Order: sequence, then C-alpha cells, then structure tokens
Amino acid sequence: MARRPATVTTRSAWHDVPRPQVRRFAAIALAEAPALAEEILREIRHEYPHLPVILDDSGEPMALIGIRRAIEVFVRHLDPTGGTEAAGDRPRVPPGVFQEFGRGEGLEGRSLDSLQAIYRLGVRLAWRRFAEIGTRVEIPPPAMYELVDAGYEYLDGLVDQSVRGYAEAAARQAGERLRLQRRLTELLLTEHHRGDPAEALAERAARVGWALPTRVAVGVLLRPARAAVAPAVGEEVLLDMEYEQPRMVVPDPDAGGRPELLDRALAGWTGAIGPPVPPAVAAKSLRWAQAAVRLIERRLLPGGEVLRCTEHTESLVLLEPEELLDDLALRCLAPLAECGPTHGRRLAETLLAWLQTRGGAPEVAARLGVHPQTVRYRLRQIRELWGDDIDDPDRRFELELVLRAQRLRGELGDPRPHRR
Repeated sequence: MARRPATVTTRSAWHDVPRPQVRRFAAIALAEAPALAEEILREIRHEYPHLPVILDDSGEPMALIGIRRAIEVFVRHLDPTGGTEAAGDRPRVPPGVFQEFGRGEGLEGRSLDSLQAIYRLGVRLAWRRFAEIGTRVEIPPPAMYELVDAGYEYLDGLVDQSVRGYAEAAARQAGERLRLQRRLTELLLTEHHRGDPAEALAERAARVGWALPTRVAVGVLLRPARAAVAPAVGEEVLLDMEYEQPRMVVPDPDAGGRPELLDRALAGWTGAIGPPVPPAVAAKSLRWAQAAVRLIERRLLPGGEVLRCTEHTESLVLLEPEELLDDLALRCLAPLAECGPTHGRRLAETLLAWLQTRGGAPEVAARLGVHPQTVRYRLRQIRELWGDDIDDPDRRFELELVLRAQRLRGELGDPRPHRR
C-alpha cells in the first residue's frame, strides 16, 4: 500500500524555519537541480542499463527532463513566496513524463517493480543532496526529517502517474490483442471456396501469439437470461463475446485435460461444440455447432449444458434436414394414412422396433413392453400395408430413417429394451 505520511503543513517544523533560510535553501536546490538530475540519471543508467534512452525533439533525454522537473516542482513548493503554490498544498506532480514512463513499461511487457525501485533510488540521491544543502544553510534536523516524509509522499504521486500510464498501456494492448484475435477468429470461421488459407491463418495467428493447432473445434454459446461474465476458458481458446451467440475456437480439443477444463469453465452455460476439423475448414465445425444450438432452442436436444456434437450425431443427421425427411416420410409412411392416428402410431413403433432388431415377435415384444401375440398381429398388418416393399433393403433403410427421426422429435415412443 502506498505511503501517505503528512505533507509540509502550516503547523510544522519546516514552517517554523525562518523564511530567509527557506528561500536560501530553495534557491541553492533549484540552482543545483540540473546537476542533481544528471547525477540521478547517471546512477539509474548504471544500476539499470537495460532501460531505453528516449530523446525529445531537442535531443535531450526524456528521463532527464522528467527528473529535473520533478525536483524543481518539489523545491518550489518548499518556498511558497517564490512560486504560485500556497503553503500547505501538496506539490503537484508534473504530468506527462512519469505517466509516459509507466506507459513504456507496460508496452515493453515489464512490471512496475523496477520503475518503483528507480524512483526510490532517485529519492535517496535527492535526499542526500538536500541534506548537504540543509547543513550548509543550517536547517534544523526536525525540519529536514519532515522534508524526507514530504519527499516520499511526493514519490507516491510520481508512482500514481506511472501506474495510470501503465494501466493505459495494458488496456491498449488488451484492446489491440482482442482486435487481432477477432480478425483471426473471423478468418478461421470464413468459408474458403478457393485458394489456400493456411498462410493467412499462420500470419494472423503469429500476430496474436496463438500457436496454430492441427485441429480445432468451434463452439457456439447461448447467453443466459441473466447477465454473466465471459467463461474462463483459458488464453489458448479464442473466445469472442461480441457475437449475439458467443463463439469460441478450441485448439486441439481432445488434448489432455482440455475437455475437463472446458467442462469446468462452461458450467452453467448452454451451447454446443462442433466436431474437430483442420483449422482451414473450421467453418464446417461452426455449422454443426450452430445446427446443434438450433435443436437445443427447439428443445430437441438437452439444454443447460454445452454439448459435443460428436455425441449427438444421430440427432444432428436426422433432425437438421427436416424438409427432406418430412417429404420422405410422406412417401414412405403413406400406407399408415389408412389407419387411425393412435393405431398408426402403434404400428409405426412396432415397425421401427422390428427394423432395428430384425428379430421375432418375442424380441420385438420385449422391446415394446407388449405381448408377443400383439406384435404378431401388428406385423401381419404391416406386411399387408407395405406388401413386398417391406423386404426391399432400400425401402427398409428409408423407413428406419424417417421413423428414427420421428422418434427423436418425440412423435414416437422409444422402442428400447423394455424393463418388465
């Protein structure tokens, strides 16, 4: 936590010092400020040689200008009669330069620790010079101790400026990375009808620092009714919350630990993750994820979780081409039109159980939970309705296809093994 010791106030040891001594101290300190600034910068460069030297338009180091201005502002505050500041006011930190120092540290990816250490080094060197000047003009020790506290409070202001600059740089970098990440995501999810997108993908992935994987799976999420923060899917997953239905690109989705990480991060969300595909055809994975989400919205697939499309292949294959299957059903199931709705449904359930098992009446009966004699009666009716077509492999395949689709829609009972 930043130190906030008392600054020089009207009731202080410093204000008890006779004004002629204060003015003399300030005059000497201001005169020596340029040399002190150069000494501080020289020592900083010796201790921290990695720091870049940035020059202003006149060719003077920006750091030197900032140090000199910081010293001058502080010293002028000590003698209100020699400047515009009122006694007791906290010295205003010179804007711009120290904020730029923090911004530079942020853009270079360094922490503020070294910058704060540099500032403390500068304060120590400045205090050493001020102590010498104080001895020369006979400033009492209590006043000089108070000056040290004021100096560290002033240092807190310099650090605050740098922290602001650092935060601005971090926000700018995060915004730029998000922009590049969105461009990469858009490129991944675009249909590539001609040409090889591999080079463009590799270039954009490199700019984001994203290792281009061998396979990706694309997820589509449904926003919850209540506002929710973005799921913590990890930096390797490209997550874009700007879409109405947020999208994510999962690299190497079957890699060790990835499924478990996604399950934890996506707990409470609803959506679907498409099948793994090469990055160049990620749009195919997106299409299947969108198809699954549509089925979730129609309550044909379970909600309240993020599904894997590869675990719901039957539903996706049979329920998505709805118009084609409805047309096929009209033709294949036309014989049932002669039956009433209830009886027609029972015959359809029996026919599906028979097509799936190709067994005798007892096995079909066990699957449906009815008496074998009932199954024999229904199978005779089925053969009468469809005739020889019921023995044609292609007709049987079409019948099973449309009946499975109707079962998935909830239009038929589920002819699975029935528990007695």
